[in-house]
Order: sequence, then structure tokens, then C-alpha cells
Amino acid sequence: MSRKVLTLLGALLVLALLFGACGGGAPAAEQPAEATEPPAESAAEAAATPEQVSLGGDCSGVKVRWYIGLGAGGNPEEIEKEKAFVEKFNSAYGDQYCLVMDIVQNATAYDVLKTQIASGDMPDIVGPVGIRGLASFEGAWLDLAPYIAASNYDLSDFNPELIKFYQLGANGEQIGLPFAVYPSALWYNKELFDEAGLAYPPHTWGADYEGEPWTFDKLAEIAKILTVDENGNDATSPDFNPDKIVQFGYDPQWTDARGQATFFGAGSFVDADGNAVMPDVWRKAFQWNYDAIWKEHFRPNANYVNSDLLAQGNTFGSGRVAMTPIHTWYTCCAEGVQWDVAAIPSFEGAITAKLHADTFGILKGSKNPDAAWAVLSLMLGEFAPDLIDVYGAFP
Repeated sequence: MSRKVLTLLGALLVLALLFGACGGGAPAAEQPAEATEPPAESAAEAAATPEQVSLGGDCSGVKVRWYIGLGAGGNPEEIEKEKAFVEKFNSAYGDQYCLVMDIVQNATAYDVLKTQIASGDMPDIVGPVGIRGLASFEGAWLDLAPYIAASNYDLSDFNPELIKFYQLGANGEQIGLPFAVYPSALWYNKELFDEAGLAYPPHTWGADYEGEPWTFDKLAEIAKILTVDENGNDATSPDFNPDKIVQFGYDPQWTDARGQATFFGAGSFVDADGNAVMPDVWRKAFQWNYDAIWKEHFRPNANYVNSDLLAQGNTFGSGRVAMTPIHTWYTCCAEGVQWDVAAIPSFEGAITAKLHADTFGILKGSKNPDAAWAVLSLMLGEFAPDLIDVYGAFP
């Protein structure tokens, strides 16, 4: 194994130990008390979500299978919207194309799709899917360029650079088309701020918070005030008990360590020459997050994150986390929380707000590539406003 690969694997292992550990050398909180569970429906919905859901297919047209799970779309709050979308599509075009939707939970979606491709029994359309999902199935995607040309598909609404962005095949094949983007912001729970008597975070990029720069260090200050134990002591109190926390100030939920660090500054684990590297700004971000979990206690560790107290991972949606930096696709999952969005704080004078982007692809092994293209062109054309609404995206 090369030194570059070993270095990169070592860095990833360190990150896993920093943020995923519940034992070993890192202090682990006890499982929160039963009396502090969130509203039952939050945890119940998370636990009851089936690993695979199939919808549609009750029509006479050519069946086109749509696979969801590599990106957005698997949360229970999204499934009803997806079902309504399929019903609307099939109501309009079911005599020509019968759209069948397979929803697989993200935790297993990659393995399920690999198995389906290997067996030859694969879906036609896959999405929403980002760069990671496309790269995970390199060589499996159909080149859309011939279909775009043959159907005179109008690309004039797209920025030419966005078209090039999805020319990701080994030889520059067009394996996707621009669909939507998901800006990020700092979501905050208004009720928790009100209870603490704190001003809301600034809504304008670069604005101050109560006369002081809005930085990640300032966020940490107020996050500690918003972190409360079962006796009502916040994390600034000498009587605060970190093993009995019932409310947290901050959690960057549903993203990996790389994504968490990117809010502090852009970077990559690989430099221009292909060497494994650790950006300096990410080192600082990882230290900040480590301290937030294990020293300052305003960010939940894995024991808390996976508990019923914090809705088994949907921490902000539990109503017991005051702030999370997250993308607009999260509009699916915070029902019942009185939330608003604010500016991402700065770090060392710079503001970095991440952007997610999704596309749809067609698999090379599709049994009906012509029908799949016809359906996809309708999904990204006539039905694009409906699809964007389903996923909380921006066009």
C-alpha cells in the first residue's frame, strides 16, 4: 500500500476516533434518562422507517424504475411527497410511461444498488444523487449526450459550466444534468433562544452578534448557555452535569467530519499532485469540534446523538438542539420545531457556506433507456417545479 494511501487512511481513522467514539480513550456520556425522551412521534417515525419502499406501477405504460436513496429522499417526511409526485406523473403520462419508485434507506442504498447492478435486475433512473454517488458507480452511467441531441433537448436554461460539471464519464460522457442546489445556513430553534433570553443569530452575512463579530467562537459561547442538564444548569455553570444533558447548543447533524470542517474553510484531503494532505483550517476545525463534544459539552457525542432524547440522529428535529449548520434539503425533517435560519459564522475572518448539488442519472444496464430518458426529461422539465419542492431545493 502506498505511503499516500496510508497517510490518508490514517487521517480518516483519527477523525473516526475523534467524532464517532463512544468509548476507548474518550469520555462517554451515560445514556440519557428515560424521563427526558423527546415527543414519541419523532423517535417512532425514525425507528419505523422501512429499509425499502416501492410506490407506483399501477398504469399501463412502459415501466420505468426510479431508485432513490443515494442522496435525499429516504426520510419518512419526504416519502409522502414523493408518492404524490409519482401519482401526479402517472396520472398525466401513465399510458405511455409508468413510473415505479424504489426508496432505499441511505445506510443500505449503496450496497443494494451494487447488488442489483451485479444481478442485472437494476433500476433505470437514479437520483437525487451527488458527486459521491456518481463516483461510487463509475462506469455504470449511461452517456446522455446522444439522447439530448436526438430529442433536441433544450439546454439553454442551464449555465454551460453546469453542463460541463456533469461530464464526469471516463471520456467526458454527460452522465447527469443540472437539477438543483441546496444552500446551507445556520438553522436555530427560536423557542430555545427565547427561553435562554438570548438574541437570535444574525440573518445577514458578515453582521455582528450583539455588537461582536459573529464567529464560531462566539457561537460556542452562546451554545454553552443553550446547553442544559436535567437540573436546569447550563454548560457555563460549575454545577453542570455533562452526563445528564437534556438540551444541546449545537450539532452539525447528518454530515461527516469533512463536511463539518468545511464550514470553517474549504479544503481537500488530496492536493493538486495527488498527495494525501490535512488542510490546516481543517485541523483547527476538528480541534474545535472535539472540544465542543468532550471539553465544553455543547455538542452531543455519539451516545446522545443515537438516543431517543435526540430522535435517533435527527438531533435538531428533536427540539432539543438549538443550532445546526445544514442545507435546505432539511426542510423535510424539522416539523414541530419553531425554526429560522441565520448566517454561518466566520472563522479566522472568512465565511464558508457549503452548497450541495444533485442530479439524476440513467444506468447503462437500463432495459428501457429510451423510455428512461423520456421520463427523466419530463422530470427535469415539465415536472421540475414539483420535484424541487419535494426536496427543498433551489433550481
